[in-house]
Amino acid sequence: MEIGVDTGGTFTDVICRRENHEDIVLKVPSTPDDPSISVFNGVQQLLLHHGLNSSDIERFVHGTTVATNAVLERQGAKTGLLATAGFADVLEIGRQMRTNIYELQLEPEAPVFLSPGARRAEVIERISSSGEVLCQLDEESLRNGIKKLIDQKVESVAICFLFSFLNPVHELRAREFIQTLYPDLFISISSEVDPAFREYERTVATAFDAYTKPVLSKYLERLQLSLEQADIDATLQVMQSRGGISSARIATKKPVRLFLSGPAAGVMGGSHTGKSLGNKNLITVDIGGTSCDIALISEGRPLVRPEGKIDGYPVRTPMVDVNAIGSGGGSIAWIDDAGGLRVGPRSAGAEPGPACYGRGGKHATVTDASVVLGYLNPEYFAAGSVRLDPILAEQAIAETIAEPLSINIREAALGIHRVVNAQMAEGMRLVSIKQGYDPREFSLIALGGAGPLHAIPLADELSVGKVIIPRHPGVLSAEGLLSAPTEHEASCAFPHDLDMVEIKNLRQELKKLEDQCMSLMQEEGIDIADVRIMYSVDTCYVGQSHYLEIETGLGENCISELYSDFIEHHERVFGYSTKSPARIVNLRTICRAEHSMSGSQVTETGSLDHSIKGKRPIMIDPDHDLEVTTFERSLLPPGSTIKGPAVVEQPDTTTIIHPNWSATVAKSGELVLQRSK
Repeated sequence: MEIGVDTGGTFTDVICRRENHEDIVLKVPSTPDDPSISVFNGVQQLLLHHGLNSSDIERFVHGTTVATNAVLERQGAKTGLLATAGFADVLEIGRQMRTNIYELQLEPEAPVFLSPGARRAEVIERISSSGEVLCQLDEESLRNGIKKLIDQKVESVAICFLFSFLNPVHELRAREFIQTLYPDLFISISSEVDPAFREYERTVATAFDAYTKPVLSKYLERLQLSLEQADIDATLQVMQSRGGISSARIATKKPVRLFLSGPAAGVMGGSHTGKSLGNKNLITVDIGGTSCDIALISEGRPLVRPEGKIDGYPVRTPMVDVNAIGSGGGSIAWIDDAGGLRVGPRSAGAEPGPACYGRGGKHATVTDASVVLGYLNPEYFAAGSVRLDPILAEQAIAETIAEPLSINIREAALGIHRVVNAQMAEGMRLVSIKQGYDPREFSLIALGGAGPLHAIPLADELSVGKVIIPRHPGVLSAEGLLSAPTEHEASCAFPHDLDMVEIKNLRQELKKLEDQCMSLMQEEGIDIADVRIMYSVDTCYVGQSHYLEIETGLGENCISELYSDFIEHHERVFGYSTKSPARIVNLRTICRAEHSMSGSQVTETGSLDHSIKGKRPIMIDPDHDLEVTTFERSLLPPGSTIKGPAVVEQPDTTTIIHPNWSATVAKSGELVLQRSK
């Protein structure tokens, strides 16, 4: 067996995959104070209710929000910072970029909370911009600096010396020196966390790593102990923000790489679903209660950005490129000062939730509009665990939207849907058209509780011809954990003009990075023969301040091919290119090993008629209602086709099939929606 567990704010999703058996899916309430409790509870329920043996568990993969929540809630470790003499305030100075330049009183936009002034110390040492030692490490100043931080009762220390990414000798010695004096102190050094130029970004990444390292280490230790108590011998693995998994023991060395692992797991689940149907070009749209996460997958590989943001702060670590917008089922509809209908980003949340929940919510939400339009079955929402009240939904829309705009309730509900769909479609354009991809060449994968509800309008908006609905859209992130590859990445600075690079030096540096990754793969117990190796180079024009990651080989013509690929990539992303000289900034090696166990096939069921639940009216255009047939998804036989308009219901979502669209059940259980020609 393989088990994947994804921890969310409200629910913890558990999936158990068994060879030649149906997947088992389970949701349990999350325990925010200690997420390891809900993980343990979910596994215990899974084993007990289905009569499974813990000794049969071969893999256990976890997606965690602990590192992210530590930042959002300011619950990280008390962190100190050691910097080169004269550079202790880099963390506070930040960059000259300001998001609110017209505010009369500017607020700090650098994450000073990570290490305030009293918890920063300077050390006498200096490396030149070419990596030469200009001033030897003064160990007396190091002793005084670390004592100052210990007096402040720090639990973790970030060490960020100038130009250490070119020569880490002083950072390595500083860590060795400190560990001798304080062996229980957590230490992060910038030459390992983020070995690249730009002092502020490197300092921020290292400080975030140190800030979250004690919290994550203790959490994963508790979780590992819980698994051992449940007689589960499988190694605990965790999802990284780049979309690969690693053992928990290795992951705790660089916790900064675990930010946003949940959205990354959803994208990997979408990628795996698409591949099983022969689709490698995909746009994933994950619509939940408060947000919509959108990502693009090209040739079977999710786009990865070199830098992400946590709570508005830049964190330079590779992340799956997910565009998150404040549009979801709980997004509140409102009228602006100009009399225009708006939706979100404010959300009704879980409490009180949409008005139709009957928990005191008074604002009209997207879910309320879905009830009024007939899209949701009030008796079968979340498999009947939540009963929806259509009257409360109508009242909220009437009072807050319809009456102020002098339109009827159904028109107001349809307007809410059209506005939120337009917002999500714009988010899809940002990950596709803005980055040089034609969405018409992609299929859309809808996931999350509300994804299949909005899928076809989004596809129509961008002229996408195919929509894929996974078997379990609400728990696809947990499925993505099991389909993600084991992956390790190593990088280093390599500042050279492209026309001055010698191939042997390039190969030598990439081989060093490959050896680092292979060593980690061996620690994971991966057979080297199963590892795929990829090399990439961060490249820019000479004098340019931003770069593009270009995949490269190591052949005799790799330099000229790298330049040609860079020109082509620059043209696609930015709409222009020149024949100007280019420059290498960083080198990167990625080692990846895929996992073999696949999802189960759907068992044969009865006829299509057997899956019919009844009929109900829905409203897709303002002119008239459509009387449509509703189907139970679990009873749909593989190979069957449903012509729209129709509604397909399942415990974790509802799929709306519009006119001129049809849905076919794949052998593996996915619903494939296609526009009629």
